[in-house]
Amino acid sequence: MFDPKSNYKKTSNSVGYINRKKATQETYDKIGFMSGLEVHQQLKTKNKLFCHCPAGIYQKKDQYDAEVIRHMRPTLSELGEYDGTALMEFKTRKEIIYRIKNETTCTYEVDDTPPFPIDKEALEIAIEISELSKLNIVGEVHITRKQYLDGSIPTGFQRTGIIGVEGEIQLKNKKVRLIQLSLEEDSCREVSDIGHVRIYRTDRLGMPLIETVTYPDCVNPDEVKEACDYIRFLNRSTGKVRTGIGAGRQDVNVSCKGGSRVEIKGVAHTKWIPELTHNECFRQWALLKIKDILLKKIKKAEDWKISYETLKFHSYNFNFQALRDAKKLRNKIVAVNLPDFKGILSHFTQPGKIFANEIADRLKVIACIEKPNMTHSEELELLISENDLSEIKKLLNAKENDAQIIFWGPDDDIKTALETIEERCKMAFEGVPNETRKSFEDGTTIFERVLPGADRMYPDTDSPPIPLENNYIEEISKNLPSDIIDRYKQMKKWEIPEDTYTFIFKKNLFPLIEKIVKQLDISPRFIGSFLGQNLKFVEGHYKSGKAFDYEKIFNLFKFLKESKIDFQLAREMMPVIYEHPKMDFNSILTSINFKKISEDEIISKIPFLKKKFSEIRKSDKKENEINWIMGQIHKIACGNISLNKLHTIISKEK
Repeated sequence: MFDPKSNYKKTSNSVGYINRKKATQETYDKIGFMSGLEVHQQLKTKNKLFCHCPAGIYQKKDQYDAEVIRHMRPTLSELGEYDGTALMEFKTRKEIIYRIKNETTCTYEVDDTPPFPIDKEALEIAIEISELSKLNIVGEVHITRKQYLDGSIPTGFQRTGIIGVEGEIQLKNKKVRLIQLSLEEDSCREVSDIGHVRIYRTDRLGMPLIETVTYPDCVNPDEVKEACDYIRFLNRSTGKVRTGIGAGRQDVNVSCKGGSRVEIKGVAHTKWIPELTHNECFRQWALLKIKDILLKKIKKAEDWKISYETLKFHSYNFNFQALRDAKKLRNKIVAVNLPDFKGILSHFTQPGKIFANEIADRLKVIACIEKPNMTHSEELELLISENDLSEIKKLLNAKENDAQIIFWGPDDDIKTALETIEERCKMAFEGVPNETRKSFEDGTTIFERVLPGADRMYPDTDSPPIPLENNYIEEISKNLPSDIIDRYKQMKKWEIPEDTYTFIFKKNLFPLIEKIVKQLDISPRFIGSFLGQNLKFVEGHYKSGKAFDYEKIFNLFKFLKESKIDFQLAREMMPVIYEHPKMDFNSILTSINFKKISEDEIISKIPFLKKKFSEIRKSDKKENEINWIMGQIHKIACGNISLNKLHTIISKEK
């Protein structure tokens, strides 16, 4: 089988693809890695941003009261121009279906009612987070419309307003500059996208959302993840944002030296970011290599064009199930000749993918031809006889250095498909096209849409400017939480294990640690480890009936301290508390069979156990004896005596 990396080996002029684990900062400096972020976070408000519908109520896939069908059309911007993304979406001829639930949607959502005044609660949270981000708060909030023709917003545009500009966040080793923070309404949730039909749910539509945008200050993939985590942790530190699947999403902008800005859209988990950004930078590096190869072979790129011929299914014996299925569906099959493209279609772009995938992705998105939708000359020998392949090349008047694509689809989509193939191939002469790409967990991406430009933004004439007075901003800023970097430094001082930090910041548990340390005088190292290790394990392996209230943990340690029970017992109690949060602590002690025993009684058992070990021992190692005795006595000791203290006593006992 063809190895997609074979055409992308290191030469004197280039850096070949390098696995992320082997890449160094020198690697990223050579290819000019540059990345920035757009971090989106839903706010925890009662209502949606521009209407009075409740926020945070979600419907299941098959729960809806009505459907609304729409077809999107582009409009001219204030400068009399069309946005490229809008034109691309219009080309797809999509039918957009909205599944509406009366409980979460009103006439505003479907553009039949003007917007209500902006939700005050959302505005105040956005100002608070802007202050935390050291942004300069604007004097007036001006609502603008951002055009979206993919159907994710029924109006065709998103209302958004800038709250703060020019701030910064402090990472462990550097500062990352912030461009702005905006307050905007969330989009619909996609149910499916097949052919020319795209279906959405409207429950999330209109929920308040903030977008924090950074400058492209990150110079390696790990910095991008660190910056994204920082922004998300900072948002969560307020306790006023939503958490859970879909509540926080990020778009990552990546470029390399000689490349252009590519937006990786909707990255669901920050742990995907390092692999995604690494692969995207090398994808661009590979596209620049393709550009160099083409420009050496083709002197007049502006004159380059494809040729094509419609094929007859019965004339060729295709050994490919997708083509047999296409024949049953009465699709058309078309052969396309790409002059001087030999070797290009199989050129490496990203792990497991080649340049041919760049074309197939666009056929799916723009021409709406579902995959598999094409094959090409560099794999055709596996699907068709040598004689048939020669006949197709002859029909196309192909030359030795040409490449061929064979694609299939409904008759109505053929014209768009041909335009898409030629357009993407012509882009190869320019290097890296500006585009938005969809992310996958394995670190690869696919084409999603053309990257939007400034032409899609215009003022919202339905919303008046919102003045922000200094005293109003000062009042909101009175009770800001401490900065994430300060919390990080404090946990370092407390000697809390660093592998717990992500969980503690993610769940915003730092204030709980502070409260337990100050009010109960318990070791911060112990509490930090308990939360970041034991609580994390419990949340990953047990189920709580509803959202767990972390204040219950403070009450747990207060109870243990007042009852003079060793804090180690909290580890045994935590799974029961998590699954049954309404159960009182004494009942939990009964359920885990805890009995109050004095330290003296426990210690008195040690001599007998030492004698017992001497009778059955298989090793003279002192540590083996200690561990065996600890194991025998652990059940009754836990909660009644410090296990560290017990270990010391056993060690000294002769």
